[in-house]
Amino acid sequence: MPVLLEQKRAYIGLILMTIIIGLSFILVKIGLRHAGAIDFLAHRFTAGAISIGVLELFGFLKFTPLTWTKAKWLLLLSFFFPLLFFGFQTFGMENSTASQAGIIFATVPIITLVVAGIFLKEKTTIIQKVGIILTIVGIAYIMYQSGGISKNTSINGIILLFLSVFSVVTYYVLGKKISLEFSTLEITVWMTLLAFILFNIWSVVNHLQNNTIKEFFSPLAEKEFLWSVLYLGILSSVVTSFITNYALSKIPASQIAVFNNLSPIITIIGGVLLLDETLYGYQISGGFLVILGIVMTQIFEQKKIKK
Repeated sequence: MPVLLEQKRAYIGLILMTIIIGLSFILVKIGLRHAGAIDFLAHRFTAGAISIGVLELFGFLKFTPLTWTKAKWLLLLSFFFPLLFFGFQTFGMENSTASQAGIIFATVPIITLVVAGIFLKEKTTIIQKVGIILTIVGIAYIMYQSGGISKNTSINGIILLFLSVFSVVTYYVLGKKISLEFSTLEITVWMTLLAFILFNIWSVVNHLQNNTIKEFFSPLAEKEFLWSVLYLGILSSVVTSFITNYALSKIPASQIAVFNNLSPIITIIGGVLLLDETLYGYQISGGFLVILGIVMTQIFEQKKIKK
């Protein structure tokens, strides 16, 4: 297959991935209408585990032997992602809007850059530092203005979302060396299965203790809830992993990060159109600073890599 055609397919895949990730925050809000955070996480990763099982059954996936040496590193990484990451994210979104979450999660590349500079001694340019400052100012402005303006957002929700962001950043920094021993797909598969086991045990045990086991299954009767867990478990987890792996083999990884930064725009638009969320002026101005800062850091990161 010609290289240009393969690259074209990779870019089309990245556009699709951007839309999937951007809309995932919308689907989380929809799912939380019908179930609590822990039940929702259990069902979400059940859908992901089932999809992995189907792919393995038909030969699309092959599981590699898991030794204790590999398992202990996967357990360490899994503690931060997906366990803490999705846990904080889901609880945080119970007290925030999808638009707010999209803007906050746009800071992942920025915070990763800062943390990598501190712990991995990775250097940043002056322009990147300015971009980081702009992003911090934008987020601080949104948090300051959030007090009492939006009835769907609380400071607790924002704090939990930031804890989710720091969880995934910690995962990135730890995984920079650890993940050299694993493929991205291998990590995704085993972490999805681990999250499926732990969140289901947590949810079921909680219901058994309170004699409310029927409430664990009742949300599955709601079509809206069922579509949300299928979307998040299959598209947002497994499919995006396949797309990322394919894209990484065809185009530079630095270009993929730029596509990831477009997801918050999809989230904000989706929150307004699909969830009837109100987009306030302070969110627009603060979000503009965040996105501008991200673009500055990513563009100049690419130039540095090319040099």
